[in-house]
Amino acid sequence: MARILLVCSTVDGHTLEICERLRDLVQKAGHEASVEMLTSESEPETGSFDSVVIGASIRYGKHRPAVAAFINKHLKLLEATPSAFFSVNAVARKPDKKDPETNPYVRKFLQNIAWRPRLIGIFGGQINYPSYGFFDKTMIRFIMWMTKGPTDPNGKFDFTDWDDVAAFAKKLISLQD
Repeated sequence: MARILLVCSTVDGHTLEICERLRDLVQKAGHEASVEMLTSESEPETGSFDSVVIGASIRYGKHRPAVAAFINKHLKLLEATPSAFFSVNAVARKPDKKDPETNPYVRKFLQNIAWRPRLIGIFGGQINYPSYGFFDKTMIRFIMWMTKGPTDPNGKFDFTDWDDVAAFAKKLISLQD
């Protein structure tokens, strides 16, 4: 039985929802799993885990700086364990942007860090216009308009393929064996 740490960097909470789903699936497979938040002010302790998974959302084309800082600080651990990374972004709503080679955000992120995760997942995010302030709502609507996405200011759109999340969990579990 492996002890798996799911490190979560989220802006609006959807990445946390994905981490919690992964935790539940990993626990059903007989492993221990814990979800811990990563922020610019705090980071989880990694010492008592056999494996680390980092889940990070995108806002305005970038993962939060704390993600790369955490990776750099714990690079030796990440390289020595069956570690994984997943990104949550709205561009992954498009089938041809769900792969590390075709998702521009993940490609750029991986080019700028030394870590090479054993497993990489990319999941469509969520747009929840009613929860955004004026600036974010306006900017995200503009980005969605440019990329032919939904722009209804009253809409909430979940682009996550939950079957892909379950498949990622199975691959993650197989890394532990």
